[in-house]
Amino acid sequence: MSQTKDIRDAVERELGYDPLVDDSDISVKNINGDVALNGTVPSYPQYLEAAAAARRVAGVKKLQNHLEVVLPAEDYRDDATLTTVANNALTLNIAVPDGVEATAKNGNLTLAGTVSHGTGRTAAERAVTYLTGVRNVRDDIDISAGADPVDVTLGVQDALDRYALIPDDSDVAVDTSGNTVTLTGHVRTWAEHDAVIDAVWMATGVYDVTDDLYVTG
Repeated sequence: MSQTKDIRDAVERELGYDPLVDDSDISVKNINGDVALNGTVPSYPQYLEAAAAARRVAGVKKLQNHLEVVLPAEDYRDDATLTTVANNALTLNIAVPDGVEATAKNGNLTLAGTVSHGTGRTAAERAVTYLTGVRNVRDDIDISAGADPVDVTLGVQDALDRYALIPDDSDVAVDTSGNTVTLTGHVRTWAEHDAVIDAVWMATGVYDVTDDLYVTG
């Protein structure tokens, strides 16, 4: 049996195993570890969870999530209602900085505003992800925190050195241009990949992250 079929079958089994995903209309394609998910799911959380399930499978090096969220009729919310509900969720969440706002169009939420750290952006995304009626979330939040690029590089590298999920012999390299961090090198799994990304976004002064990491699978 070819590795292509092995990986595809393993992803399909993982999607079927995950109770948070309705895999009835999901198809999986794999070319040498580059996996694509196609089809539909009934909610945005399932869109995210399907990708997370696929990334858990050994051998998945890249993932393209082409799933479309098709909401059941009872979950539909008009733009005005969803905008109001989303902004209420942002306001009530103490982890979301003041000034972040949401607007909705056909179930697609756009977040805007300015925060001082990447963790503020993450908190805003999480605050609206599980709202009924959301089909997608676009994060246009800006980050503004005064930090010298040299300090950013040192801060990111220190964070990576401390992180328990990143091995001591990791070849992940950090390059900073202004306040944009570019990551290169190899990670063994998607869990390790996500640990690196999370560690970088926690550093003060990081405005953007270019992910050129290679998942060896």
